[in-house]
Amino acid sequence: MEIKLDVAVRAEKGAKKELSTMRAGAQIPAVVYGGEKPSIKIALPEKEFLGARKKGGVNAILCLKHPGGTETVMIKELQRHPVTDRLIHADFQRISLTRKIDAKVPIIVIGEATGVKDFGGMLAHDLRELRIKALPTAIPQKIEVDVSSLGLHEALRVKDLKLPAGVEVLDAGDHVVVHVTLAKVEVVETPAAVVAAEGAAAAAEPESANTKGKKDEEGKLVKETAKAAAPAAGEKKESAKKEGK
Repeated sequence: MEIKLDVAVRAEKGAKKELSTMRAGAQIPAVVYGGEKPSIKIALPEKEFLGARKKGGVNAILCLKHPGGTETVMIKELQRHPVTDRLIHADFQRISLTRKIDAKVPIIVIGEATGVKDFGGMLAHDLRELRIKALPTAIPQKIEVDVSSLGLHEALRVKDLKLPAGVEVLDAGDHVVVHVTLAKVEVVETPAAVVAAEGAAAAAEPESANTKGKKDEEGKLVKETAKAAAPAAGEKKESAKKEGK
């Protein structure tokens, strides 16, 4: 299905101010190239183009009408503003409806895998685009992959995909598209567990030389104090004898 759009041809060397004015007027600067004809610069209506892309998908076939003729093209590249994400430029490649071309088709996952629903697994989407070769009219908008029957530790590969007739796959057949794996469980220690672990580690540590020396010194002080107290008691008895005399 071709989507028709009316476009305007713009000057070959457009000034920066001209491009800004064009975008302010809801026009997207673009270029058309490929085939045996020279490239041309065009301006296309933003609203109509976005609607056509939404309707036809990333591989939409567009018929661009301008005063000099008609161009049958597909979208090659889109450039967006890094902050606003607004479309600021488009590249279109001329195509022949009778010649096969390379294209990328988005892979869409549908359903809920058994390994996720019944066994707490996690679905990993490994391949999000499939590279194919086909006639422009045979390129699908998307490829749906039903993962409902996928169990734990099971995978779907490129060779398992069901594709329309006339579509040649360019990716390797054993390339994994989706697989179900066990969800990773992260163990987080509570403050109480951390304190208990630190206490156990401290109890297991050997007594240091500094600690032992300190105990010896404290023990020596106690003994010296006891010895010092003994003469004091003897002096008391001696004094009592003298008073008796």
